[in-house]
Amino acid sequence: MSRAEQKENAEQSTLSSEHEQNGDSVNPRAVCNACKRLYRDPKILPCLHTFCSDCIGQLEPFSVSSRGPEDADRPAVTVTVLCPDCDSEVEIPPSGPAGLSTDHLALDDVFLETLVTDGPLGCDLCGEGGAESRCEVCCVNLCEFCCRAHRRQKRTASHSVQGLAELKSRGRLCRPVLCSFHPGQELRLFCQPCDLPVCLECAAALHRDHRCRPARDVVDRHGDRIRELVAVRLRPRLERLEESLQKVEVSREALQARVEATASEVRAFARGYASAVEAHCLSLLRRLEELRVQRRNQLHLQRAQLQQALVDVRGGVEFAERLLSCGSDAEILSAKGVTLRRLTSLAEGTYDPQPPTVAPDDGSGIRFMPAEPAGEVDGYPVVGVINSKTVDLSRCTIEGEGLQQGREGQQGRFTLVCRDSAGEQMERGGEHVLVSVVHGEKKNCTVETAVVDNNDGSYSVSYTPDEPGTYSVWVCVKAQHVKGSPFLLNVRRKFRGHGGTFHCCSFCSSGGAKEARCGCPGTMPGGFKGCGHGHKGHPGKPHWSCCGSTVEQSECLPQSVLAAVSPRGHLRTVEL
Repeated sequence: MSRAEQKENAEQSTLSSEHEQNGDSVNPRAVCNACKRLYRDPKILPCLHTFCSDCIGQLEPFSVSSRGPEDADRPAVTVTVLCPDCDSEVEIPPSGPAGLSTDHLALDDVFLETLVTDGPLGCDLCGEGGAESRCEVCCVNLCEFCCRAHRRQKRTASHSVQGLAELKSRGRLCRPVLCSFHPGQELRLFCQPCDLPVCLECAAALHRDHRCRPARDVVDRHGDRIRELVAVRLRPRLERLEESLQKVEVSREALQARVEATASEVRAFARGYASAVEAHCLSLLRRLEELRVQRRNQLHLQRAQLQQALVDVRGGVEFAERLLSCGSDAEILSAKGVTLRRLTSLAEGTYDPQPPTVAPDDGSGIRFMPAEPAGEVDGYPVVGVINSKTVDLSRCTIEGEGLQQGREGQQGRFTLVCRDSAGEQMERGGEHVLVSVVHGEKKNCTVETAVVDNNDGSYSVSYTPDEPGTYSVWVCVKAQHVKGSPFLLNVRRKFRGHGGTFHCCSFCSSGGAKEARCGCPGTMPGGFKGCGHGHKGHPGKPHWSCCGSTVEQSECLPQSVLAAVSPRGHLRTVEL
């Protein structure tokens, strides 16, 4: 690096520190994203992101690979790093960051940043006067005296010197690109075999056998390739990406808005639902308190009635026992009338206490059923009900013909409806229901039953008897018989279907076949073995050829019945 470049890097570092201390806004194109300072020897990575050369050198290697036998044209060792901006894996030349291309546009931005700083610039040569111009080749600020001396010296007479005021007014700088091998020489030529810009001295010495042309003559051809890629392929893709990104942003904003709106709805619903649940809870507690007061009053009344009955009965018993034990015959006989009337009245009292086997209502029938629907509160569906009904076995009913009659081999059904003491159907299931179907004569012949809880106080019962006969049906709830249990069930034999045809006569149905027979007593002359309508014994209506029954939707009569009805019952009918 030349002394001029070292001096310029030092100026950039000082300028960056001043900006950081003063909090001034710095052109972002002049700042390295790695060190957050003005560029110092900016280099372009293969992903087209620019960083200081020393910042690139400080990056941790992402991968290090050695050259294989098949990669003879590749470096012996390839080092890659991750770009701090785009996180792309990029390859570093074997010579290190110095082998990367220099970003001269970034240098221009850095130079412009130095010009727009507040305060006058001092002369870099004499250090006394204020700088008024700048040598773009030497990269030094010059006062008026040093500028005239710079122009008179033979070595620097050809350098481009620009006024600082003019450079500031441009807003964009185009500094000459100098050769790194020959300081002060501008890269004006382009070596086509080496694909490199070179200076005059490089073209005369290092590239003398190469075809070097002025840079202005080849820049259009190489620039056209860049413009073509940008205009034809990258610009449309850029527009598509921007459009897609805009759609994603719109969708992201719409998603955020939708989520926030939905979250508000959820919170409002939760608040309303919590309020509804709280109101339902208070309603359940009020209902529970009402049941407590109601059952307490009933028990209080029952207690008062029992106490009064107990006092009356005890008084009557004590009087009668004292009369019998202490009274004389005359005393007993004289008090007999009133005593018997009182004792009879007490024995047939209007208040008949419950049997000892039945305990008073202790509230065990009050249940909270959390899964039961309880309607809506303020438009919100709620669950959980207080159920206070208990099953009254004397009020339970059974529906369906399957309880009285059935048929062999066919499924019978009936429904048990559990009811409370008021005769209302229970609103829930869960009762222990046991149903047994036992043959009346064959005690070991039981029928398997299935009980289905309909969860509404009713229970569907199904069974399939294997034998005909009389059965006993036991229906028990909570191990106690319901009213009417056990029931009598009459199971008839299996239904016999017809094996013949339903016809007007065997002559017509068989097409005049003489061998066709019929179950009816009808006959025909001429050797026919069946019947014909209008002939002797014909029933006068359509009938079954197998049994002679005149009812189409009927059961086929057994042979014993046919024998009693028709003298021809022993003849085998022909299925037509």
